[in-house]
Amino acid sequence: MIGVVNAGQRLDNLAPGRFHLRVMWLVGLGMFFDSFDNTLSGSVLASMLKSGFSTLELNSIFLSATFFGLAIGAAFAGWLSDRFGRGFAFQFNLALFGILALCCAAAPSMPWLIAIRGIMGIGMGAEYVMCYGLITEFMPPAKRGRYLGMLGIFAGVGVSTTSLLSMFIIPAFSWRAMFVIGGIGTLIVWWLRRSLPESPRWLEAQGRYEEAEAVMQRIEAEAGVVSASVHKPAKAAVANGAPPKWVPITILFSRTVIRRTLLAVILNVTCLFGSYSITGWMPTFFVSQGMSVSKSLGFNAAMMAGYVAGPLFYTFIGDRISRRWAIVMFGTLSAIFAAIYPFLADPAYIVICGFFLVGTVASFLVTGLGATPEFFPTEYRFRGGGVAQTAGRVGLILSPFVILWLFNHYGIGGVIGAISGMYVVVTILMVVAGIDTDKKTVEISGAELDEALPGTSDGVTARQV
Repeated sequence: MIGVVNAGQRLDNLAPGRFHLRVMWLVGLGMFFDSFDNTLSGSVLASMLKSGFSTLELNSIFLSATFFGLAIGAAFAGWLSDRFGRGFAFQFNLALFGILALCCAAAPSMPWLIAIRGIMGIGMGAEYVMCYGLITEFMPPAKRGRYLGMLGIFAGVGVSTTSLLSMFIIPAFSWRAMFVIGGIGTLIVWWLRRSLPESPRWLEAQGRYEEAEAVMQRIEAEAGVVSASVHKPAKAAVANGAPPKWVPITILFSRTVIRRTLLAVILNVTCLFGSYSITGWMPTFFVSQGMSVSKSLGFNAAMMAGYVAGPLFYTFIGDRISRRWAIVMFGTLSAIFAAIYPFLADPAYIVICGFFLVGTVASFLVTGLGATPEFFPTEYRFRGGGVAQTAGRVGLILSPFVILWLFNHYGIGGVIGAISGMYVVVTILMVVAGIDTDKKTVEISGAELDEALPGTSDGVTARQV
C-alpha cells in the first residue's frame, strides 16, 4: 500500500514472539509495582498507628488522598498519551510515582506523607490506564486475552507480595522500608523501559509516517519478519487524503461514540467498586456481626490465592471466548458467589467459596479493564480509557460512604445485594449492547470525525486501531 505504513494490520499479523514477551515483561513489571505500592496502605497504616506516627483520622485522609490521586492520574494519562505519545506518558508516570515513593519514605510527618502520597497517586492511576492500553496497541487480537491474563497475574502477585513482605520488613526495618522497596523497584523498571518503542499506531495516526515505518521495521526485525517492500514511509502528511487532525475529547460524547463511552464507564465503575468492596470490606462486616475471626483470616488467605488464580485461568480461556462473553461469564459468577459467601458457616466452605469469589472478581477486573481500550480507536483510545477509569476511581472515593450507608440501613444483605446487582446489570448491558471488538480491527470512521470536528470533509479516511 504505497505511502501508508499500515501499522495496525502489520502489528495484528505478527506471530507472538520475543518482541511481545519483552513488551509483556516491561508492562507487567510496571503493573506489579503499581499494585505493590497501591496495596501497601493497609500494612503501613497499621504500623504508623501503633507507633503514634498517625491517627485513625489521618489514616482516613491518607486513603482519600490516594484515591483522589488515582482518579486524577487516570484522566491525566489519557490526555498525555494521546497528545504526546505512549512512550513519553508511560515513562513519565512511572518516574513520578517511583521518585515520590522514596519521598514518602523520608516524610517527616503524616501531613507531609499525605500530600506526597496524593501526588504519587497520580502516577499510580496513570499506570493502570497505560498498561491496559499498551496491551491493546501492541498485542495481536488473536492472543490478546492471554496477555491480559498475564498482566492480571503481575498485578495479583504484586498484591500478594505486599502482604507477605510487610510481615517481615515492617517489624525489622519500619514502614518506611516498604516505600523504599516500591520506589527503587519502580525506578529500575523505569530504566529498563527506556527500550520500549513508541506505538507505531499512534505515530501513524499523528501523520509521522516515516517514524512509524522505522519503528515497525525494528519491531518486525525483532519478531523475525522481513518488512515487505510495499510498506513505504509516507513523505506527505496527506497520504490518506487528509492531514491528521487532533480529535477533541468531545468525540467520546458524540452520537456515534456515546454508547461505547457509557458502557466503558459503567464497566469500570463495577470493576473497581466491586473488587474493592469485596476484598476490602467483607471481612470487616463479618467481624462486626460477631462472626469468628477465622472467617476473616480464611477470606484473606483465599483472596491472596484468588488474585493470582483468576487471571491465570483467564490466560487459558481468554482467546477462546470473546471479551464480551468473558465479562458476562465472570460477572454472573461474581454475582452468584458474592450472594452465597456471607451466609456460609463452615470454615472449609468459606475458604473455598472465598477463593472462587475473589478469582472471578479478579478475572472480571482484568477482562473489564482490558476490554475498555478496545472500545476506542487509536486517536482517542487512552482518553476514552482514562475517562472510564477516572469514573471508576471516583466511585472508589465515594464507595466507603455508600458501603457504610447500605450496611447501617440494610445490613450485609443490602451490601451484597447492591454489589451483586451491579455485576448483573453489567452482564445484561454487555449482552444487549453487542459490543465485541477483541477479535477485530476497530476503525475510526469519517462520520465520527465529521461529528467531532465540524468542517471535516467526507474524504477523511478511516484509520485503524
